[in-house]
Amino acid sequence: MPYVSGRSVHDADAHIMEPPTWLREHADPAIRDRLEMPTLAAGNELRQTGDPAEQLRDLDAAFARMREKHASAEWRARDAEEIMLRKNFAATGSFVASDRGRALDLLGFESQLVFNTFHNRRLRDWEHRGDPELAYGAARAHNRGMLEFCSVDRRLLATCYVPLVDFERAASMADEVIRAGAAALLVASSCPPGHSSSHRGLDPVWARSEEAGLPIVFHVGGTGDLIDKNYFNNGLPVPHDFHGGDENFRSVDYMGIPRPPEQTLATMIFDGVLERFPRLMIGVIEQGAIWLPSWMRQMESAFDAFARHEERLRALSLRPSEYVRRQVRATPYPTEDVGWIVRQAGPEVVLFSSDYPHVEGGRRPVERFEASLGDLGEDVRRRFYRDNFLELMGTAAARLPAQTA
Repeated sequence: MPYVSGRSVHDADAHIMEPPTWLREHADPAIRDRLEMPTLAAGNELRQTGDPAEQLRDLDAAFARMREKHASAEWRARDAEEIMLRKNFAATGSFVASDRGRALDLLGFESQLVFNTFHNRRLRDWEHRGDPELAYGAARAHNRGMLEFCSVDRRLLATCYVPLVDFERAASMADEVIRAGAAALLVASSCPPGHSSSHRGLDPVWARSEEAGLPIVFHVGGTGDLIDKNYFNNGLPVPHDFHGGDENFRSVDYMGIPRPPEQTLATMIFDGVLERFPRLMIGVIEQGAIWLPSWMRQMESAFDAFARHEERLRALSLRPSEYVRRQVRATPYPTEDVGWIVRQAGPEVVLFSSDYPHVEGGRRPVERFEASLGDLGEDVRRRFYRDNFLELMGTAAARLPAQTA
């Protein structure tokens, strides 16, 4: 029996586990050598050491062994019972694309919106380097790899990165990924270099997304440093993270996760982006949702305080919270009280995610979400597990196999 049964569930946050050479393998020759490989965290089973040539040989050998293990009869015989226990590179379909459909069957999810694991921060940093050729070349390599991985199963929905640093290139890349089959356009949830996310020069990107019926999505990791690193200079030992190592975020970092999407979305709402593009959907993925109610009320307060003096606010036909309920969807963490969020912000704004195959998603996300949904009715649950996702994904959801949508 799959992990989920008896309910239609769409997963708004899933990942591939990219081998370190993944981006370079999909890059154009002109930039391939400029794309340094990521260093994998200790919790992800592999770490690169030594000179580059030795490093590549070791990595090739390590991944060959891992592929053999995943293909073995003994390993596959335990797929079903361990589908929520194996994490990162050990998980079924985490990096072997041909196994991901089997993972979906065992999970019982109707579809997954798929993100990278190791490249959000890197793509954002390349965008801020002042080298558009590198920024858009790296994004193109990323997008090829994502589309290739997701091509093995129609239930896998690929996110493709669009750097916003250059207006013309951003519009051109939006066209490119939409033609190639992207299910969502991934952008950094922090401010692009040199201009706001609400700049009129980016209207062609939002227009293309709206016309195609595909969402714009933000994801944790694409924001630069979440907080000033000096907050960790506290005279205390540095605690370990989720993985038991030092590479990810901890409780203090966690408190900074909502800030970039809060500021970016508020600016886009106040500057009229969602007014000009009323069918543009925006997903805030793996950045929590417990902040939504207070943020929505803060925008309402700002609107009331400043509308008298700001023409841009007087030009809006809706109040800020109404734009959110109409056009913004966010994924709570399993540790957050989804029932409280729904009661405070409305049933339209939250949607299910598993974070498969990452450790942070936990082994029992559905059970934890069910507990916090409490006595809320089936209509709220249907929205959370299914309908809000289908609204967010638009035409990408319409392309899913008939039995899933």
